[in-house]
Order: sequence, then structure tokens, then C-alpha cells
Amino acid sequence: MRLRISHTTRYEFANPVKHGLQRLRLTPKSTQGQTVLDWQMHLEGARCEVEYDDHNRNRTTLVSVEPGATSIVVECRGSVVTADSAGVVGLHSGHMPLWSFLEQSALTRPGPRVRAIMAGLFNPRDTVLEMLHHLSAKIIAQVSYVAGQTGVDTTGEEAAELRMGVCQDHAHIFIGAARALGVPARYVSGYLMMNDRIEQEAGHAWAEAHLDGLGWVGFDVSNGISPDERYVRVATGRDYREAAPITGLSYGAGESLLKVTLAVEQQRCEQ
Repeated sequence: MRLRISHTTRYEFANPVKHGLQRLRLTPKSTQGQTVLDWQMHLEGARCEVEYDDHNRNRTTLVSVEPGATSIVVECRGSVVTADSAGVVGLHSGHMPLWSFLEQSALTRPGPRVRAIMAGLFNPRDTVLEMLHHLSAKIIAQVSYVAGQTGVDTTGEEAAELRMGVCQDHAHIFIGAARALGVPARYVSGYLMMNDRIEQEAGHAWAEAHLDGLGWVGFDVSNGISPDERYVRVATGRDYREAAPITGLSYGAGESLLKVTLAVEQQRCEQ
């Protein structure tokens, strides 16, 4: 499937910025199941300082905010060809050792509520893959998808206690539980083509677990499936903070207003 993506992020500041830096993880890479045909990034109110691959091999752009800017616009556009590999990404690669994805973070560390969700998963007849699919199903059954109740700093345990959250929360719960079960797991940020609309309010997130013989396998808990050809992977990390599309800091800006516009659609190939 050929997907066309248009993603614009706009920050409006109450005061002119004196100094600011932004780290952008908004550039997908060609990997198992996807080939990037073209990708452009356009900046307003900021300039690119350096591009590099971070410790998770995410393509990262470091930008500085122009002094005196009252707004920043980051516009990304591109085309990606995808294939359905049943969520299998393949063998581990990158600068981070596999064991590092067994270590819990503040966002993934399970507490009593997550451990209650994990209860009953130990069926000796199940393979690890089957167990993880059962885990995914239990999470969405007990933590409903409800927008606006959690934020970027909400932990998986907190979302589990609320019994509601969004894709980021579902991924953190799954990752924390998988690690507690001895399975390396990581967070994925990217895009999902919706079947019922093109315009979206935000990107998507899911989890991947590393299994012997398969490598990394994706689990989209919020939708109850493994990623297919509608998904585009952009960044991975131990949790949201390592795979966040945009992070940074600014001085003198005061309050800021964030607006995101995103469109993901299938692009018909010309005959």
C-alpha cells in the first residue's frame, strides 16, 4: 500500500522566544514492511542545526528556535510504501542492547492494577506469542479507549487505575507487563491510516515485543490487532519519552498553544 502523509505541528507563544531547542523524531526510515519513497520537512521560526540517528536509531533533527519568534511551524510531507507482515519487524538492531528493553521506566513500571490485569496469563499450553495476544486483549477489555483523560506524563499504572486512556497508555501498560513477564518490549510512535477518515488529531502509538525466532513483533492494543499495511513506523524507544515526535525547551516564551493537523491517506499509483 502506498500512503501519503501530511503532518503539521504549530506552536504559538505568548511572548517572543529568547532561546529554544527542539528535538524532532518525525522522519520515518525504510525498514521491514515499509519503504520511504520521499520525505520533506519544512520549518518556520526555527532552523535545523544537525541531523543524526539517536541511540535507538531514530532519525532525529535538532532545531533551534529563531530569537524573537512568536510561533514555530514544523511541516512534514511524504510517501511510504507499506506491506502487511503480520506485525513482524524482524531481528533486533541498533545501539541499545536487547536487555535494556527489559528494564522498566517510570512510565511503564507496573503496580497492583497492572499486575491484576496480568493475572491468569500463565497458561502452559500457550506460546509466548499467544500469551502476549491474550495480554493485549485483557488490557483493552479493562482499560477503555477514552481521549482527554490522560496526558504525556501519565504512567501505565495510573491509566490502569483510571480504567481509561489512549494508545500511549495502552502501549505503556503492555510494555510494563511484558517486561515483568521477561519479554523485551518497546514503544513505537508513527502513523495509522484510518478506514473512516483522512484527517486526524494526532499520530498513533503501539508496542513491540521481542520473541525468539521472530524478532520484534507489533501489538496495537487500542485496536486489538498487530500492525498491518496501514501503519508507518517512525520512532521507537523504551517508552514515550524516547520516541516522542517533538520534545524540547524554550526560554522567555511564556504560555504556548499547540495545534496539530494530520492527514494519512492511501495514494493511488498512476497507471
